[in-house]
Amino acid sequence: MDTLINRVRVLAKEQPDKNAVCFKKEALTYRELYNVSVSMACLLTDKGVKKGDRVSFSAVSKPEMVVMYLALQAIGAISVFLDKNSTPSSMRDIFLESGSVILFTDKPMKESGEGINLQSLRGIYGLARENANLNTDENVINTLDSQDETKADDISEILFTTGTTGKPKGVMLSFGAVYNILSNTIEGTGIRESDIMLLPLPLNHSFALRVLRAVIYRGATLVLQNGFTFAKEVENNVSTFGCTSMAAVPASYEVMRSQMQDEFSRVLGGLRYIEFGAGSLSPRQRKELINLLPGVQIYNTWGSSESGGAIFCNVNEVVEDENNVRALGKPLKGRVEVRALDIDGAEVKGDIDHPGRMSIRGGMIMSGYWNNDELTKETLKDGWLLTSDMIYRDENGYIYMLGRADDIINVGGEKVSPIEVENVACGYSGIVECACIGASDPDGVMGEIPVLFYVADSSYSEPELIRYLSEKMEKYKLPKKFVAVESIPRNRMQKIDRKALHRMWDNQDDLELMNPVMQTILSRRSIRRFTDRDIPDNILEMIIKAGYHAPSGHNMQSWRFTVLTKVEDIRKLKEAARESAEKAKVHFYGFENPKVVILVSNDDRNPDGCQDASCASENMMLAAASYGIGSVWLNPLMTLRHIEPVKSVLDSFEIPDNHTVWSSIALGYPTHQGQTLKKKENVVKYI
Repeated sequence: MDTLINRVRVLAKEQPDKNAVCFKKEALTYRELYNVSVSMACLLTDKGVKKGDRVSFSAVSKPEMVVMYLALQAIGAISVFLDKNSTPSSMRDIFLESGSVILFTDKPMKESGEGINLQSLRGIYGLARENANLNTDENVINTLDSQDETKADDISEILFTTGTTGKPKGVMLSFGAVYNILSNTIEGTGIRESDIMLLPLPLNHSFALRVLRAVIYRGATLVLQNGFTFAKEVENNVSTFGCTSMAAVPASYEVMRSQMQDEFSRVLGGLRYIEFGAGSLSPRQRKELINLLPGVQIYNTWGSSESGGAIFCNVNEVVEDENNVRALGKPLKGRVEVRALDIDGAEVKGDIDHPGRMSIRGGMIMSGYWNNDELTKETLKDGWLLTSDMIYRDENGYIYMLGRADDIINVGGEKVSPIEVENVACGYSGIVECACIGASDPDGVMGEIPVLFYVADSSYSEPELIRYLSEKMEKYKLPKKFVAVESIPRNRMQKIDRKALHRMWDNQDDLELMNPVMQTILSRRSIRRFTDRDIPDNILEMIIKAGYHAPSGHNMQSWRFTVLTKVEDIRKLKEAARESAEKAKVHFYGFENPKVVILVSNDDRNPDGCQDASCASENMMLAAASYGIGSVWLNPLMTLRHIEPVKSVLDSFEIPDNHTVWSSIALGYPTHQGQTLKKKENVVKYI
């Protein structure tokens, strides 16, 4: 079987001194990559790893990740990739779910590491480099005790991806599937041996992995980067390593464009090609990229963890015809088959108003889901992979995607594609980005209505947007509600998080007051008892953002927001506050089981510290109320800062000694509506 490690073995002999993997100042040539991988494989076998064993490891964007992956292939063990940003508990869950024999990471695991075979990834990599012999005989790999001939059907790796229930799904890929996935990528994008690929994507994701495999198999050079957060790093890597290509996601284009401004074309204009995956570029983005980077080949690829890249789009070609600009692309001829199925499973051609569910076939298809035979049987049928994506095909063979089956909006029996609405809406000049979902019709007539969430600039006008949309789509497709947001929620790979949008929609305040802001102000109540329901991370982040967007005297912003989310930390603070309050004879009215406590402190040298903290606290409580979350303001800590045991507790939270904690805000979903207190109206005097 032609595996990646065997290919590296050949390349180590044919081009030993060529750089294979680079990261900042560290680089491995193909000879070094092979020898260090073999050395690590020997170390792993010494630790008892054998063929068929699962091994979990952090997919850090560094050479040690690539070496670990190749070493496991050499043994015939199964790679289980862990998101380097996962919580320790999530890493432990996947380790246990996969039945791994060992976990390699350098992330502090604390209590989550108890009872598992935990090892340092960086440590074993360093040892492998020390033990690697540049003159290692090419047959040394055969000395590995557990090394047997690899078969195409043997499982090579498991990619864990979040399912619709939230429980991770383990996608099993065989050595044969891995080979076909990398071959499809090489053919679909035309990777050359001379290419130097910049890969600033998380390496546990299928898109990044298939690019990594393809680049190394082709004998090109891979440049790793830890994400797109700082566009300056992209510029530095392109310049330092002479990159000729790059892999990106659509949202990263917006990040780079925003940060680079007028330098965007200069920095990226010298690349040979850019492949966008893990999402479709909008028609606007496709046109902009071709205009900004006229000499660069742009590809946009559809793929999944279950299939790798399967449908490739030459963006430079499709933008030439307005009818094709939204095309998903075409399947690779002779390698990938695609068909659309109706509700009964019969193949249909379909059209934009009558799409079918996409089913694909090819050598790249997964073997199934780990320990989930039922889901495997639902997804794999007679060699075909049944997806949740709704598609149709035109007369030129282009495939168009209208969204996932569960995202399609049913408006009075008519099917509306959220992607179609988004593509049209993004053509309006006042829209920066947008996302569409279906929501229950409040009038109970149409079943569902389209709701458009949008980020706008100063030129936005809702009447103008409605008029623009009315000219370009049928009436039943028009959004019935428009919701302004600061940003569109996205997942780790920057895809639109429609579940988050549904949660945002469901958490709307129903009170019919003069406007949403006043609804929140007039309906907020102090809540001291909370349910066990967790506050979603994105909502908590927005609440905190409301705090540091409050006014600050002289714009000093010397405040600090300490966010407690662990039950033990909240309990420890509560007990300490009660004890210190008794010593100081201060009233303490406490709270019951909040999910989050936010401590707002400020530097004692700031004379406006109390006022700044007060404005921030009020902002956060109003923001919480707008999301249906209860809150209560507690302020005994302002007099207890230096009284034990409160002092030790606050010190353990790394709150500076010269900070007064002006307010403590307890947050959680309320168990009750809160008491309505009569407000004094005689406190207002008009002059």
